[in-house]
Amino acid sequence: MSVLEQIKPLFQPASIAVVGASASVMSGGNRFIHHLKKYGYLGRILPIHPKASEIEGLPAYRSLVDVPGQVDYAYVAVAARNAPEVLRSGRGKVLFAQVMSSGFSETGEGAELEVELVSAAREAGTRLIGPNCLGVYSPAGRVTFTDKTTPEAGPVGVICQSGGLGIDIIRRGQSKGLRFSGLVTIGNAADLGAAELLEYFFEDNNTEVIGLYLESTREGRQLFNLLRSTKARKPVVLLKGGQTMQGQRAAASHTGALAGTERSWASLSRQTGTPMVETLEEFLDTLLTFQCLTPRMNPSTRAVLFGNGGGTSVLGADALSRAGFVVPAFRGSTLATLEGLKMPAGSSVANPIDVPAGALQQDEGRIAEKIIQAVAAGGEADVLVIHVNMTVIMSFRHVDMLGNIIRAALKVREGNQSGMHIALVLRSDGEPETEDLKREYRRTAVKSGVAVFDELSQAAKALSCMRLVEAHRCR
Repeated sequence: MSVLEQIKPLFQPASIAVVGASASVMSGGNRFIHHLKKYGYLGRILPIHPKASEIEGLPAYRSLVDVPGQVDYAYVAVAARNAPEVLRSGRGKVLFAQVMSSGFSETGEGAELEVELVSAAREAGTRLIGPNCLGVYSPAGRVTFTDKTTPEAGPVGVICQSGGLGIDIIRRGQSKGLRFSGLVTIGNAADLGAAELLEYFFEDNNTEVIGLYLESTREGRQLFNLLRSTKARKPVVLLKGGQTMQGQRAAASHTGALAGTERSWASLSRQTGTPMVETLEEFLDTLLTFQCLTPRMNPSTRAVLFGNGGGTSVLGADALSRAGFVVPAFRGSTLATLEGLKMPAGSSVANPIDVPAGALQQDEGRIAEKIIQAVAAGGEADVLVIHVNMTVIMSFRHVDMLGNIIRAALKVREGNQSGMHIALVLRSDGEPETEDLKREYRRTAVKSGVAVFDELSQAAKALSCMRLVEAHRCR
């Protein structure tokens, strides 16, 4: 049986047992049942309780052994000392058991209990998720361990060693436009680890890019070999926690992690073409870049900036240069075409292309399409970064300049044979009206395949991760 077939029931379970839900108070198990119902889970929900006949309006069973039929996924939220016996009680019936409880190897004194937990899972023929983790998020399977999650599926798969950070990835990610094929938190990763899950996402046709947050792994060599293998046809973005002495100490108390050296992870990144980022924001931005853009056949090295705001263009050129791009001055036909547009005084077409908002009103704001088309046709750009000062643009209410810019970018991209990447930076003053409009335009752009960022420095960093993947594939 392939890894895809083995692990698929974890993300699309036909039945979920919940061990630890209460008949009298709102426990973690009860909240999980609430999340499943609200999210529209269509399979069997099977509460397990030693005494109650009903939990949350559902028939309850005394033990896992009493449940009729197979359990694809068991959510175990009991005291750590009781978890091994719960797993033993499901012998031969439970495919996956996710142990939410903490109190295992991350505490030091719980290390022996974790060994017993793994042994109990193996005796029962069950794969163990965790312990010390929150669960699985799967829009296709209608499974979630938190609320306020979109049911809209997408191409991003995530393996996350932290439950709380997993919630941040889902919620902050979806506000940026990320859509997920699945996210799994693995906590201490005592049994099912990052390597097997990574292989699953490589084989899953619904996943196009994979995010990996790790504090440590017992599978370093296995991960390295997998990332260098022919299976690694999809980009993987790595956010590594515990790269400093202080971070390693925090990781040890969080997931019982032995984090490894910063140098070894940097070497893995370099040798496998796996972008390694430093912050959650960079992680989300880079995943969004791969969600929206397809790696080119050749590395993206030449960048063009186009927007309103001279100072911003200067800072953007600096950011792109620091990220390893060149921002070359135009020459030949591209320069001639741009100069032929005869934009008013205050405009510059040298690269960066700096066009005041007033000039963007030309032809009811459609001048943007002519500029973008000229850049694409000239063949001098691998990356076009369009930046917009929304506060200024919004003052011209009689023309939908930003909408025209987005539509122009989409039109040019569809007819562009060079594979030039197009990214959009929407700079806001933070006012509620501006932010509301920004969310609306972001949603439109990302849904159409244009990556959107808040600042030019973020775009530069994310696009440099794209270049790393492209360069590795060219070797």
